[in-house]
Amino acid sequence: MNFKKEPFFDGNSEWEDLGDGVSRQFVGYNSQVMMVIVKFEKDAIGALHQHFHSQITYVASGKFEVTVDSETKVLQQGDGFFAQPNIFHGVKCLEAGQLIDAFTPFREDFLKD
Repeated sequence: MNFKKEPFFDGNSEWEDLGDGVSRQFVGYNSQVMMVIVKFEKDAIGALHQHFHSQITYVASGKFEVTVDSETKVLQQGDGFFAQPNIFHGVKCLEAGQLIDAFTPFREDFLKD
């Protein structure tokens, strides 16, 4: 498994187009932690899902309708949420923006073989 070993992130990393108005950029990761920037166009959806990872998300810009474990709130720049392992969560982008996601352990499923 290849881990991102560079100590600095300069913002010029490649964006991965996930389709439907969503793309992501890896900041850094190893086997314990991963940070990812996720860019959303207006009305793009981060579908309701769950995973065994702990996830902390910070709203860097934009406005999002966020659901965590059946509770829904509107979050904007400076807000964030915590999704415990195996708790359903998802977002709808109300105003184009970016989320910064941190996962532990890292999301192996995000990496291409």
